[in-house]
Amino acid sequence: MSRIAKRSIIVPKNVIIKINKQEVVIKGIKGRLKLILHDSVQINYKNNVLSFKSRISSGIGWMHAGTSRSLINSMIIGVTIGFFKQLNLVGVGYRFSLEGSKQEKIVMSLGYSHSVIYDLPIGISAELKSQTEIVIKGIDKRLVGQVAENLRNFRKPDAYKGKGIRYANEFVRIKEAKKK
Repeated sequence: MSRIAKRSIIVPKNVIIKINKQEVVIKGIKGRLKLILHDSVQINYKNNVLSFKSRISSGIGWMHAGTSRSLINSMIIGVTIGFFKQLNLVGVGYRFSLEGSKQEKIVMSLGYSHSVIYDLPIGISAELKSQTEIVIKGIDKRLVGQVAENLRNFRKPDAYKGKGIRYANEFVRIKEAKKK
């Protein structure tokens, strides 16, 4: 059994945490995030240290406490540093571009007969490094990962040619074609 819930979190000086019953609001340099904890989790905040306990003695309570601790730790990292995912395009003629007044739309040429347009959700920004590299940034770890996966699902990497949208550190194993 994991004991991640028993580890406390030391909160940086530039982060403000407000706890109201089961609602936790975290404010930092980059923004504000909110989380509602499960009823079986008890959270204590004293002297810039967050600690978690289970209100019930079963393993389910500690499971929720560990999950809550991990989520709140990610929220603290998000409002101080932020998260990002880099995607690369592999393929002839494949390219990314940004449109809109605040560059809130990603337009992708992926070899289809039409361009694919993806609207970025609130709190997520995109930055083009080149026509084939894009960086998705935000303070919410889950939302950054979900947007990156949604973009990747438009053209997953092909197993035979390797063409498609990949994460920057992803390795795609190329299969050998059949031979006569």
